[in-house]
Amino acid sequence: MKFGVLQFFSWPERRVDLTTVYERALDRIRVMDKTGYDAVWLAEHHFSTYSVCPSVHLMGMHVASHTENLRIGMAVSLAAFYHPLRLAEEVALLDVLSGGRVNWGAGRGFDPTEFAAFGVPREESHGRFREAVAIVLEAWRNDRLTWNGEYWSFDDVEVLPKPLQQPHPPTWVAATSPDSVAWAGEHGHTILMDPHAACDEIGEKRELYRRELEKNGFTIEGRDIPMARLIAVAPTDAEAAEIARSGAAWTVGSYANPTKIPGGTGAHAPPGSGPDPVQRYLDKVVLHGTPERLVDRLQELQETMFLDYLLCAPLSHSSFTLFTEKVLPRLL
Repeated sequence: MKFGVLQFFSWPERRVDLTTVYERALDRIRVMDKTGYDAVWLAEHHFSTYSVCPSVHLMGMHVASHTENLRIGMAVSLAAFYHPLRLAEEVALLDVLSGGRVNWGAGRGFDPTEFAAFGVPREESHGRFREAVAIVLEAWRNDRLTWNGEYWSFDDVEVLPKPLQQPHPPTWVAATSPDSVAWAGEHGHTILMDPHAACDEIGEKRELYRRELEKNGFTIEGRDIPMARLIAVAPTDAEAAEIARSGAAWTVGSYANPTKIPGGTGAHAPPGSGPDPVQRYLDKVVLHGTPERLVDRLQELQETMFLDYLLCAPLSHSSFTLFTEKVLPRLL
């Protein structure tokens, strides 16, 4: 099993200086660099204390300067908000300056605040995201780019620099809904799977993805499919459950709530439309318990949801430390 960390830069209640948030994250990333993690995956968010990291590419350069072994993942570049040529340039530059350590992940975003502030109609988000991904890949693969699409047109543009990794960095697309999973499989894109779905839902979507790949002449073999999971680890199950509950409440209150996705389902269900969302996270989403329980649970998930790349999002620093010291060595 491979392991990565989905790195947020949360600023709950602004209790400390924001520089402290970044310093603590970088300390954690230095530990990752020395302990067998495959990659840190940086989460892009805007206009929210849920995670104050508006540029994963700029943050990636900072990470590159403080690490030697760790791959640097985008989880994700919110491609619908970028000019695709600028996006191609920035990620390629990071790949060159990091010595070819970039894992590029792209997503479309969903927060209505972000779409409104950037002036991107939400109904255009799928189209803009998909076209931007295609343009970035074509810009990397070809000496010069000519493109005539729905949203962008270019004539004989030389996009520089090219990535150090050839033909381009490993690439993923974030896929949450069954439609996006099916689209990724149809086009042969590798997927990143989200931290807010229940474990059984992740397994079902992974199988949908495999079927769509095979239907369109691709194979799932040889692909790293990071599955993001919120984790809480503590010396006792009760302590871990309390960390999980606190983290779930923060997540629901600041990010995965009906104000973000009106009329949504699951983690985003409107009040009164289903079970308590915090309890749902505890019961179905967050992996929590003692290190021994986490080892057993992860071995079980290898079978039930085909987990071979855990993208963990620790809900506390102590959870990260215990996971790194007591869980990771038993599963690498």
